[in-house]
Amino acid sequence: MQGRLPWWWFLVLALLLLAPGPASRVLLDIVGGFTLVALLVPLLLGGAGWLGWVLLQRRLRTCPACGFRSFGSEVCPACGTLFASEGTGSETAQTAFDASDVTIDVTATDVDQER
Repeated sequence: MQGRLPWWWFLVLALLLLAPGPASRVLLDIVGGFTLVALLVPLLLGGAGWLGWVLLQRRLRTCPACGFRSFGSEVCPACGTLFASEGTGSETAQTAFDASDVTIDVTATDVDQER
């Protein structure tokens, strides 16, 4: 069986919100604080989760043979290939050739003359 709604509490609450005075200010401050917490907590948790994900991604190592990503091991758990112990793939690609010794040939064509 349902109980009756306490309408007189609703009236007192409405009077506190509408009537100027210290009690209404305190009530509005409490409601505003709860609203602020309800809005900021999900944003802070989302930011902390994103930061954790970025830190996790930095620690993952990619296997050069199969592309499987793992961390904390010297051997790929998927295919058994050894990870490079001296550095990542981007560091070894930089030492493969010197960019100042490479020549790029560019030929210019006039677009208007080809029509």
